[in-house]
Amino acid sequence: MHIGVILSMKSGLEHFVYREVSEFARRGATISLFPCKHRPGLYNPLPEWHLYSWRIWQVLLSQPLRFASMPLRYLTLLWFALRHRAVVDFLLAAYFVSKMQDVDVVYATFGDRKLFTGYFCKRFTGKPLTVTIHAYELYANPNPPLFPIALEACDQIVTVTEYNRDVLRDRFQVDPKRVEVVRLSVDLEEYKPADKFIVLIVAFFVEKKGHEVLFKAIRELGYDDIEVWVVGGDGGSDSHVDVHELARQHGVENQVAFFGKLSGTALRAVYHACDVFCLPSRFDSDGQGEGFPTVIIEAMACGKPVVTTNHVEIPRIVEQLVVPENDAAALAEALQTTYASRHLRETMGKRNRELAEIHFSNANTEEKLNLFRELCKGMAAQQDHLAEATENHNQHCLAIEEVV
Repeated sequence: MHIGVILSMKSGLEHFVYREVSEFARRGATISLFPCKHRPGLYNPLPEWHLYSWRIWQVLLSQPLRFASMPLRYLTLLWFALRHRAVVDFLLAAYFVSKMQDVDVVYATFGDRKLFTGYFCKRFTGKPLTVTIHAYELYANPNPPLFPIALEACDQIVTVTEYNRDVLRDRFQVDPKRVEVVRLSVDLEEYKPADKFIVLIVAFFVEKKGHEVLFKAIRELGYDDIEVWVVGGDGGSDSHVDVHELARQHGVENQVAFFGKLSGTALRAVYHACDVFCLPSRFDSDGQGEGFPTVIIEAMACGKPVVTTNHVEIPRIVEQLVVPENDAAALAEALQTTYASRHLRETMGKRNRELAEIHFSNANTEEKLNLFRELCKGMAAQQDHLAEATENHNQHCLAIEEVV
């Protein structure tokens, strides 16, 4: 079966639409996509799907050809579109129909402009039309007068809840026998309860943070129940690295979740949720190293075990587990140690909180502020001394002048 899917891709496909169409394809259907809007997003078409994107000039230039091929039907539908304020939907449909010759069924993913475009496609081609009604089109439809007309033309109406079927019956006088309730779906093998061991890294995507070493260690461990949470992104440095590509190269992309840059409550939430914090700091190719990573301080303050490297100042503060730089095997062994013992993780986390209180409290800010105060006092004393010396010098000069 060949399904012509009319959908919106204003920011890629909606997640649930992508999931549904992917399942259609997995079960043997051929997929052609006819987008009313099209921009890339989080979920984009698979390579084997036919995507008929368009430009305004293409849509407009196709109209004379469509008129020439079926002049009476074109003019009749154009007049209908003008009266129902659906000219854009009509023009898109007139453009799409030449690509729908092999389509078996036209499927509008929503009962809004997707349905109206599908309605005109049906009127042009005579192919069966089906639609799924979700929610907003029942309450804020962009073309209320055309909505019941398009529904009447559908060969099959699907909705995702029984409540929606009642609304279609009561508000739009649609015979409930024409409406099938098919609830949304989820891959129960992909979404299921899971007890994951979470390794968190928070860092800019630069070489000295050691993302690659961490991914090598995760691959070496070979545990499916370990998940790496990556927080961070481009820090504007010339040494920026493609961390997404590193995860793919080392074969751990399915175990890595990218959160982007986080701050405030969201950042604290991932610290609190992880099992262990890991930062494999190292000197980069240009010889640049860390000062003292703020993220290690934050993880310690949150009472988390830390796995890190023998890099600059780190081993003077972090008591365990500290491994050599660029040593993926040693890093894997350290992560294995925390993975194997909840008691050890709790003990390390408690000690790290104590160390954070000793070394990194806001008393440090007060100490620095006191240094500034002392500096200002010293400068003021010097200025007073200089002013006194200047005054004494001036008086001495006046005395000499009087004698002379």
